[in-house]
Amino acid sequence: MSKVSIGRNVPDFSLPATGDQTVTLSEYKGINVVVYFYPKDSTPGCTTEGQDFRDRMATFRRCNTAVFGISRDSIKSHESFKARQEFPFELLSDADETVCRLFDVIREKNMYGRKVIGIERSTFLIDDRGVLRREWRKVKVKGHVDEVLEAIKEL
Repeated sequence: MSKVSIGRNVPDFSLPATGDQTVTLSEYKGINVVVYFYPKDSTPGCTTEGQDFRDRMATFRRCNTAVFGISRDSIKSHESFKARQEFPFELLSDADETVCRLFDVIREKNMYGRKVIGIERSTFLIDDRGVLRREWRKVKVKGHVDEVLEAIKEL
């Protein structure tokens, strides 16, 4: 599978999701989709980012946009994280990194002086026809959700 690029259709993918579901991108034709990749459930930055999306979900819905969070964590971990934070959107598990690699978010990172391979916090905006319109890489959480909403309003 080739990597995604702005202005091109995103290849279809399916991942297991919270709520005992499977989310398939092609089932969301006709609405915009935001997928945000985050490193790990229940860590400070990932919690804040998820809360920011949660707190703005009414605006995303008014903008005809679905939101999904993706990490390599298990569905069990996602269910707990989602319940604790009352996320009104599904979390998707990409344990084998297939979709992470499609979006090219797996990076070598430095954690406490140790090199590790993990997800680089990134967000992608896919329009209602399945075309990648925007990407944000190396995301800084503060103010990020507002940037995403502004981009949606520009579509």
